[in-house]
Amino acid sequence: MDRRSVRFDHLDNMTDDTGILEHALGTIPRRNEGYSTDDQARALWVCQEWSGQCSAEDQARLERLAETYMAFLLWAQREDGHFHNNFAYDRSKEPELPSDDCLGRCLWACAKVMTAAPRPGYAFAAESIFRKALQQVGALRYPRGWAYALAALAEVERHGFDIDLSTHIKQLADRLVQLYRQHSAPNWPWFEPEITYSNAILPWGMLWAYESLKRPEMLDIAVSSLDFLISISQSETGHIRPIGNDGWCGPNHRALWDQQPIDVMKLALAAAKAYELTEKPDYQAVVWKCRDWFYGHNDLGTPMMNTRLGSCCDGLSEDGPNRNCGAEAVISYLLTEAICHKLPQQQTQRTIHA
Repeated sequence: MDRRSVRFDHLDNMTDDTGILEHALGTIPRRNEGYSTDDQARALWVCQEWSGQCSAEDQARLERLAETYMAFLLWAQREDGHFHNNFAYDRSKEPELPSDDCLGRCLWACAKVMTAAPRPGYAFAAESIFRKALQQVGALRYPRGWAYALAALAEVERHGFDIDLSTHIKQLADRLVQLYRQHSAPNWPWFEPEITYSNAILPWGMLWAYESLKRPEMLDIAVSSLDFLISISQSETGHIRPIGNDGWCGPNHRALWDQQPIDVMKLALAAAKAYELTEKPDYQAVVWKCRDWFYGHNDLGTPMMNTRLGSCCDGLSEDGPNRNCGAEAVISYLLTEAICHKLPQQQTQRTIHA
């Protein structure tokens, strides 16, 4: 795998002096649709994952972008520690209710900055934001927010920061365990009655809970749920087929379209964490399959990304790729590449249809 083939041009083009714009028409940013704090946190995560893994020129570019995204998080954080998520292009706040997902993603991005080595200059700001956001962790209501926050707290805890996170970690882990016990069944080992979006974040959070608390039940839940998700996220021939957003998935139904890059990235993320903890090669293979999805190993056999620009289509529908290339899609592609780069290299030569 040639690291020089990974480009950050589109990530850069989507970012102005405020932050990364949320949507695009083709590859042109749609300024009238503004910014989301969600995307700033995820873009900051991209910069941390690729730090030290790219050329000196790209490293300087990513450091500049990371400071922009960090400044956005600092600006978006409210006095009570939560974050305003949606902003218009003129930087005015759009009406909304607080988002658990946004809070969790911001905690995770700050945790990645705090634990980076070498520690970047903006890590002081990340730690300040992280500590301030902790006051909202106990009020999180939804499982994806729990999972993100759980991973962030466990990541900071294992690096020895002088922050007492044990109570929060146990509470969040217990909530996910209880959710799984409530909804799982012999033919449905899952946390919810329906599988919707960003699904693999739930077993991923449970894997972090196990790493922190060492409770065997948590590993059992994480592995059972992830194995189930993997089994229903592959085609008959073995390529990745994420749950479609036009109807989602329940015990008696499953949507094929539209497939979203974020679901492929989250599956790679969880499988890589499972491989880290279990060393089972099947999980490593899933991560590579997720990368392959972006290069054309998908239901339509069509590439989702442009290697020249480093852009990625927003989704895969029955009629083909969505040609718009917004922030979430390019972030998902770049994170999947980064996750693969950090895996032990396989001995066999891989063929990618680019």
